Amino acid sequence: MGTLSEILEVARTRAAALNRPYQGELLPREAYTLLQTAPGAKLVDVRTRAEWDWVGRVPGAVEIEWNQYPGGVRNPNFAAELRRQVDPEALVIFLCRSGVRSIGAASAAIEAGFTNCYNVLEGFEGDKDAQGHRNTIGGWRHAGLPWHQG
Repeated sequence: MGTLSEILEVARTRAAALNRPYQGELLPREAYTLLQTAPGAKLVDVRTRAEWDWVGRVPGAVEIEWNQYPGGVRNPNFAAELRRQVDPEALVIFLCRSGVRSIGAASAAIEAGFTNCYNVLEGFEGDKDAQGHRNTIGGWRHAGLPWHQG
């Protein structure tokens, strides 16, 4: 998997290639390694309450909706909730279903003054396969990382 500094460097290279405003793009296993080894690192799950309850949760994650359920309206309190629950100096890793909403969340965190933000590529469930199903190609769950149902 690599050392902490190697993982961060690869993540930074990915983010630069994608022109992201935050520090890095992580694969799920890399994100988990950082959570285990980087002091004070936090995982922020930005999926909806419905997704946490019905699809599954990551133990120890800070849960803050990016879009509210129902309706999908952007959470107007996202930055305030993030500041209340996470140290702005911490290494913060954002996770959603497929790695798209978390791009917005990581970008918003940078705008809110957070200095060390990363996105989890593939998200919790990964991309859809040929049959339109998730959890078979990429993602936190498919990688066998810790999670629990509802």
